Amino acid sequence: MKPPWGTLNCIDLNTGRIVWRVPLGEYAELTAAGIPKTGTENFGGAIVTAGGVVFCSGTRDRKIRAFSARTGQELWEAELPLHGTAPPTTYAVDGGQFLVIAATGGGKLGGKTGDAWVAFALPSSSATNQD
Repeated sequence: MKPPWGTLNCIDLNTGRIVWRVPLGEYAELTAAGIPKTGTENFGGAIVTAGGVVFCSGTRDRKIRAFSARTGQELWEAELPLHGTAPPTTYAVDGGQFLVIAATGGGKLGGKTGDAWVAFALPSSSATNQD
C-alpha cells in the first residue's frame, strides 16, 4: 500500500471539505534512508489550543507533535517514554499554559507498557497568538 499509512486531517465542519492532510508518525529507518514521512497507524487523539496549535500523539514512533491548525505544518515534536494513546490536554497555572499526556504504551501499537504522565510548558505564544 502506498503511503501515507497514517494521517492527521483538518476538516471544515461547515462544508465537509478536507482543508489539509499530513502524514502522522514516521518510521525512523525509512526517514534515514531518505524516504519522506510515511505516517504510521495511530490510536491517539488531538487537541487544538485557542492559539491555533494542534497537539497529537498515539503514533507507533512514540512521539507527540504540534501542528499549525491553519496549515498543518509540523511545528514541534518530542519523544515520549511509551506510546501516548490518549488525547493530550492543556491547562493553565499562574498565567502559564501546559500540555500533559498519559503515556502507557502497549495496546494495539505493541511495545512496553507502563504508566507515565509527561508534561510540557508551552511558550506563551502557543496559547494566545495565531501563527
